[in-house]
Amino acid sequence: MAWRPVWLVAAAVAAVHLAVATRYGWHRDEFYYVICGRHLAWGYADQPPLAPLLARLATALPGGVLPLRVLAVAAQVGCVLLAPMLAAEFGGGRRAQTVTAAAVAACPLFVAASLLFGTTVLDQVVWVAVLVLVARALRLRTTGSWLAAGATAGIGLENKDTPAVLLLGIVVGLALLRREALRTAGPWLAGVVTLALAAPNVIWDAAHGWPNLRMARALSAEQGGQLGSLEQLPLLVVLAGPPLLVLWVLGARWLASPAGRAHRWVLVVAVVAVVVFTASGGKAYYPGPVVVGLFAAGAVRLESTQWSRSRGRGRGRGWGRTAVPLIGVSALAAVLTGLPVLPVSAANAVAVLNPTVVETYGWPGFVEQVRQAAAALPPGTPVFTSNYGEAGALTILGPAQGLRQPVLTAQNTYALWGPPPGRPDVALCVGEFRPDQLRLAWAEVTEVAPIRMNGVHDEEVEHHAAIYVCSRPRGTWSQIWPALVHFD
Repeated sequence: MAWRPVWLVAAAVAAVHLAVATRYGWHRDEFYYVICGRHLAWGYADQPPLAPLLARLATALPGGVLPLRVLAVAAQVGCVLLAPMLAAEFGGGRRAQTVTAAAVAACPLFVAASLLFGTTVLDQVVWVAVLVLVARALRLRTTGSWLAAGATAGIGLENKDTPAVLLLGIVVGLALLRREALRTAGPWLAGVVTLALAAPNVIWDAAHGWPNLRMARALSAEQGGQLGSLEQLPLLVVLAGPPLLVLWVLGARWLASPAGRAHRWVLVVAVVAVVVFTASGGKAYYPGPVVVGLFAAGAVRLESTQWSRSRGRGRGRGWGRTAVPLIGVSALAAVLTGLPVLPVSAANAVAVLNPTVVETYGWPGFVEQVRQAAAALPPGTPVFTSNYGEAGALTILGPAQGLRQPVLTAQNTYALWGPPPGRPDVALCVGEFRPDQLRLAWAEVTEVAPIRMNGVHDEEVEHHAAIYVCSRPRGTWSQIWPALVHFD
């Protein structure tokens, strides 16, 4: 392994991310993971338990959001270190491994995901690790190497359900191209380990009426179903880095050639992932981690053109001159659109490509607006929000800013936790509500003020989030709760 240049790339990645890790602030999903972590369970409405558990452990440390961001950066560094190992399994040498590490480091999909802690960045490192371990198991042909792959996949399924599609692609790829592996005990024992590790979340999900399937249907509907996913498929090219497209093409061609025949199953995995997520109405970035296989194969193809040996002579010289600038352009674009390096006004301008960055800005100001509105109401008046991000911000940031009221919402896992006791005679309702929605639960609804996010054009502003005083409830919390519940 070419550890020295790979570690240099990884160190550069860590340095850039940590330099701006807390420049803006929390993301709504990070609030949610922390709150879920305070209610430990084997599952939640929209994810298995691993991310909330890690969020709970991280926020036990000082530093606010910083420990969470360190975990996210560690996952990105893990991808940068693991990807060259896949190139090595493909037979790539020092330069192929370095190019693979640099491509992952420069890929917008990986850069943007590691801006914040959550299931996505953990899912990426799981996908890359499983690809490496399966390639290694096919080479070593030992039961232990297969068990390592199975254990990693099982842990990944306790973070997110998407590794199931990765495993489906691997099974299809092996059945088509590496049937000799399926005649051994290793893959089957690995499958048993995977199922055993994933079982607690599956059992929890079944016991609670399969809320994860309900969430999957809701998210698919938001995407526009299969047609919506198909229309968004070009976004995958943007996320994976248009300047790196040449590396993808080279990788696909190498895997399809006689030279890459032993590793062609990776190409099958990529095809299966894209087809399954598109057919199921998944988001464009779901199959994204499979580009690592194409990066690794493309880097091996580059190396095989004598780029690393010709000292600039002939055809290899052209590839050498092309690869470095393309990776550099992709890295620059990824950092500008995926990390909080720009002023907020400029970040608003690029939010059409990646709205996540601006969604990490402005939460303390949001909490202050709610605190001021709550101060005019009787002590103990509950604050009811339209989504988990608002509820999480008020719960986590509120006490330090003087907000002591109980905070509730009925979205996703909060809905499963159920209503509080009593009757909400007066409630401060905050968020993306329409007055007619609130009137299903309260007869009198008065808008106090629109929510301002300090110049950020994020989800709150886009959907006219506001603060309302609601009174004359149409029943107890338990009676009005069903009208407030939503999964999205």
